[in-house]
Amino acid sequence: MTDQDIAQVGPAFASFLRCFRPCFLQDRTAAHFDGYCRGLLSDLPRKTVEPIALVSGTAVRTLQEFLVTALWGHERARAILQRHLAGFITSLPADPLGTVGVIDETSCVKKGDQTPGVQRQYLGCVGKLDNGIVTVHVGVAHGRFQALLDADLYLPKSWDEDRSRCEKAGIPDDMHYQPKWRIALDQLLRLHQNGMRFDWLTFDEGYGSKVPFLTVLSLVGQKFVAEVPVNFAVHAGEAGPSRRADEVLTAEDARGGKRFRFRRETQADQWWRAKGVPVQVAGRAYTLVVAINQATAEVKYFVTNATGEPLRRVLAVAFRRATIEHTFRVGKQEAGLMHYEGRQHTGLMRHLILGLIVMGFVSVHTDRLRGEKSRGDEGAGVPGVERAVWGSVAPSARDAGDGACRLRDPLPPAAERAGHPLPQEAAA
Repeated sequence: MTDQDIAQVGPAFASFLRCFRPCFLQDRTAAHFDGYCRGLLSDLPRKTVEPIALVSGTAVRTLQEFLVTALWGHERARAILQRHLAGFITSLPADPLGTVGVIDETSCVKKGDQTPGVQRQYLGCVGKLDNGIVTVHVGVAHGRFQALLDADLYLPKSWDEDRSRCEKAGIPDDMHYQPKWRIALDQLLRLHQNGMRFDWLTFDEGYGSKVPFLTVLSLVGQKFVAEVPVNFAVHAGEAGPSRRADEVLTAEDARGGKRFRFRRETQADQWWRAKGVPVQVAGRAYTLVVAINQATAEVKYFVTNATGEPLRRVLAVAFRRATIEHTFRVGKQEAGLMHYEGRQHTGLMRHLILGLIVMGFVSVHTDRLRGEKSRGDEGAGVPGVERAVWGSVAPSARDAGDGACRLRDPLPPAAERAGHPLPQEAAA
């Protein structure tokens, strides 16, 4: 970024935050919203309530109350963000793949047993069973634009079965355990209501192995490419018993298949060989695809309901999953997405939504700057850039209405990785 770009960030951020003024009844609550978002965008090493409050000159207790007990519409803020990003995506140039939605989850190690949803479970952030929480997300990729659109806490069965524990953590009475694919489905419905449309969806084995999820998406006409485990059961014909995916198509079949090159922006291009055949799953027509990486010999299996699409396009959609993994890294490192330290569900959800808002601004602003001819590198690496942003977003930006809205990770468990069996669920 140049000096001029840096100077423009603060006013642009203030204008972006004005989109969310309808969520607040009081100016002082809106000011805390501004301060918290500035803290998430700052260079603080740990973006929790206390350091954000100290650097913003706000009492720690006051900011805690803003996050947990203050009356403001965080769900409305999420809806405003989703509508804003949906509108922004429609203004982007056409992309050969269209708009790709990516479903995935991320995790965070937590100490103790009072953070909502915490338990010993598989955490992709450390690649093993550990004590922590898991959140489910939907991201979007359109050309070079990418953003996170939604976030929800995964509530384990152990929590749902202990309602007194849920009450202490502020978990609503109507919130119960749901499989992660059901959480993702609710998010997709919410996004649809807010104007977000996907040409494709893609997701990993944790969701691709859930036949009811695939069936629902097919019934509503949503195209998808799902990674599936090697033991995913398919029918190669209309009659006969089901067979494992790796029995219908083998790694040798992939080696003898078509060769495809996929470009990556920050790493060397990848070469894959792949082959697809028609199959049926739960009485519906799909294409089963096996692909092998020529450099690493990694083998992946996919199913898609877009049976008439070229194999190259199907694979290109499947590999868009890398965008959400990148977004998770950025969100955790730069926007404090999983830095919440508290015992209340409302506080956790508000922190996640505020993280989405900050990341949404970064995504939109980055896309605006991308492709512009550089005016020199005098501003590169200037210390204190984030602090300059902090000071330039003044609380006076409040109460401007909606006019400002016109602004233009994890590895799955070993049991779910390709080459290992994963039970295929035929029901919820």
